[in-house]
Amino acid sequence: MERMLQAIREAKHVAAMTGAGVSTLCGIPDFRGPQGLYKQPNAELIFDIDWFDRDPSVYYRGCRELVYGLEAFQPGPVHKALRRLEEMGKLDGIATQNIDMLHQKAGSTKVYEVHGSPLRHACRQCGAPKSFAEICAMIHAAEAEGRGDGFVPRCACGGAYKPDITFFGESLPEQAFTASQELAISADVLLVLGTSLTVFPAAGLPRLTLQRGGKVFIVNAQPTPLDHLAAGVYPDLAAFAEQVLRLN
Repeated sequence: MERMLQAIREAKHVAAMTGAGVSTLCGIPDFRGPQGLYKQPNAELIFDIDWFDRDPSVYYRGCRELVYGLEAFQPGPVHKALRRLEEMGKLDGIATQNIDMLHQKAGSTKVYEVHGSPLRHACRQCGAPKSFAEICAMIHAAEAEGRGDGFVPRCACGGAYKPDITFFGESLPEQAFTASQELAISADVLLVLGTSLTVFPAAGLPRLTLQRGGKVFIVNAQPTPLDHLAAGVYPDLAAFAEQVLRLN
């Protein structure tokens, strides 16, 4: 990985793009992996906005562990490596496809969540907000009372609380995606970490770096459609993190 490490040392602007592979190192199943969310029955309905408005229990039942059990997980080696790059003044920001909030938990401050975040929820009827912690407390209280299965946190008006995660049928969060595009455009070096680059429009971010003459380095266990355009391609995220944490 010396070519990549040297490029990081020499670059004025380094950015990162992260996907599910970064989180699987922490024990969080990949949504599309063998044990992932999309292997569940009716998985295609879990993040469907029209279905959520019809029956929000499908989402809450499907995401009970993988979203509302996130407090049990801690940042992994890649999260820590990116925090280290930020502390060194080398990393301009992170565009992440993940919704687990582990970059922030690791201490990174410039994180753009291109697929939204469960940090904030809002009532689908009146728009009243709730924090992630408040929704978790409602779910845990329902479980303690034996009402956990299919429980839907609801506002006083009766509307279901929906997370600010981007569901199918919704647009990406404009502010976060615009910031991610600007990050990719300005990057001399873009680190693409743990993503297969198949989910658009986020998967188009590395091309913005390439179009402006920047270098893209990809670290992912499986091949990606941009491997042939990358300055370096590596399969091992743990090895990447180990090397970056040694930088000075």
